[in-house]
Amino acid sequence: MTIMKLSDDFAVLAQIGEADLEGIAEAGYRTVICNRPDSEEGAVPHQKIAEAAAGHGLDFVYLPVVSGQITEQDVADMEAALAAAKTPVLAYCRSGTRSGHLWQAAQAKR
Repeated sequence: MTIMKLSDDFAVLAQIGEADLEGIAEAGYRTVICNRPDSEEGAVPHQKIAEAAAGHGLDFVYLPVVSGQITEQDVADMEAALAAAKTPVLAYCRSGTRSGHLWQAAQAKR
């Protein structure tokens, strides 16, 4: 699990599994955002991650975004999720890139 820190309050990483949530909580993250639709090949169903996150005291947000098709609504939803989130936030998708692009777009709107 390689966490890529983009700011003091936000980082991204590739697809996680339930077993990763313990380390994420120990690293001090308070909110996990899933930007990967459950329908993508290889995705771990978000509900499994949400349950594991709750078991470690982490908030969880499911904000699925289709790779290569980020919309203005996706950016607005990410902006709202970040505004409401306990920090620091860790977002994930297949590789971490999509989550990073969403964060950058949300920051640009501020």
